[in-house]
Order: sequence, then C-alpha cells, then structure tokens
Amino acid sequence: MYTRPLARLIEQLQRLPGVGPKTAQRLALHILKRSDEEVQALAQSLIDAKQQVGLCQVCYHLSAEPVCEICRNPNRDDSTICIVSESRDVIALEKTREYHGKYHVIGGVISPMDGIGPEQLNIQPLVRRVSQQTIKEVIIAISPSVEGETTTLYIGRLLKPFTRVTRIAFGLPMGGDLEYADEVTLARALEGRRELE
Repeated sequence: MYTRPLARLIEQLQRLPGVGPKTAQRLALHILKRSDEEVQALAQSLIDAKQQVGLCQVCYHLSAEPVCEICRNPNRDDSTICIVSESRDVIALEKTREYHGKYHVIGGVISPMDGIGPEQLNIQPLVRRVSQQTIKEVIIAISPSVEGETTTLYIGRLLKPFTRVTRIAFGLPMGGDLEYADEVTLARALEGRRELE
C-alpha cells in the first residue's frame, strides 16, 4: 500500500510507545510535508539525544553531563532523597514544584516474572549513597503495583538502619468520585490521611 521508504518510516514510528498504526501513518505523512531542513533537524535531534544523553553518576537520572542539574543544584536539600523507578517520575514530581530534595532513579521495579531482580536495578548504589551521607529522610515514590510494592518493601528494609524511610500517599485524584474508586485506592486514601490545618 505504501512505497517502501514510507512503509519503513511508519513501521519505525509504530515502535514508539502509544503510537498505533493510524498515528504512525499521520506522523509519517506530516514529516513528508515538512521542509528538508525541518526533517534534518528532527533526525539530528534524535541522533544527538541518543548519543549525548546518559545517566547521572549520582542519581541515575537522565543527563547530558556526568552529574545532572538537580544533583549539582546547591539550592536543593541534600538531606532528603526521593526514590523513583524511572526518570519520567522525576519529571512528574518536578512539575509539582513541591519537592526540593535530591532523587535516586532505580531504573525499574523488581519483577521476577520479567527476570528483573534487585541486582538489575540501581539499588546498591542507593544503599551506599544513603549509608555514606547524612540523609534525614528517604521518600519512596514508586507506583503501587504488585511489583512496585515488592520493590518499596525491599528498599525500605535495606535503608531503615540508616535513616527515616517514608512513602508518598496514594489515594483519590482531584475531582474523583468515591463511588468509582476501587477498594485498594480507597484504602490507600485512608492510610495517607492527614490532619486538617
């Protein structure tokens, strides 16, 4: 149905998360309408990002430098570390503008079914970091799935000898109705309750 180069482009775009056949086709056709300069700029930005972006040597967040901007920022609280599973979680938390400490990205969650154990994650560097620095609190911000709970409990046991370990509260989203929430979400909302100020 498509000429071979266009079919290959659509096929490659479909490999992106959340991009189905129709979206891939729409993107490919849009790219073909762009000027040569715009397409070259897009291609070059993909190559540059792949070649230049790596992991921070301290927190394992994405960075083009050996140490990321958050770890280098002297205005961040060095005594608090928020543990997340992926860099996208750092980005989500940063958008809230509520957290001012440092991060540690473990690179996934423990999932024996997928062959991912603690040794495949950035957990040992985290333990070294917490045991060698003066950390007042570690906040675990890992999504509440079965694998996430396993990972949270595992990390919590490792870090409790060194510092205070907390986890973010999970519950109802703003504008959510109680009647539509599942039992686990409601239980988490009750557990994470706070006193009114």
